[in-house]
Amino acid sequence: MTRTCYTATLKDNVYELAVLMKEHGIGFVPIVEGDKLIGVVTDRDLVLRGYGAKHPGSTAVREVMTADPITVSPDVDAEEAAELMASRQIRRLAVVDGDGKLAGVLSIGDLAVNGRYRQEAGEALGEISESPNGSALYH
Repeated sequence: MTRTCYTATLKDNVYELAVLMKEHGIGFVPIVEGDKLIGVVTDRDLVLRGYGAKHPGSTAVREVMTADPITVSPDVDAEEAAELMASRQIRRLAVVDGDGKLAGVLSIGDLAVNGRYRQEAGEALGEISESPNGSALYH
């Protein structure tokens, strides 16, 4: 799990998120209010909900973010996380504590790096890649 995350707020816009993603080589930005997670924006969200819908770069984050994202607690085990990723067709999960505060982000890559969970990560990625309609909630 990545504990130090680049985040944004509802005061940010689509252009600022794109720059943040480019500067840090990321494709997933948790949207927070204080330290509480309220949504997420992926690079795919920017393309499909932002630019693909012909919203200019000054479009508010609220217009492209996924509100009420799928999350896990910090004590989730890798197998459960991989199964959730596969069943929901997502590659990243926001990790939040019991109060909804962002604790980090767990990605399929995080699972794959840990030798014990490479198989789970591979299976989850395989199921995501085989999505019948090629769509997903967020990647």
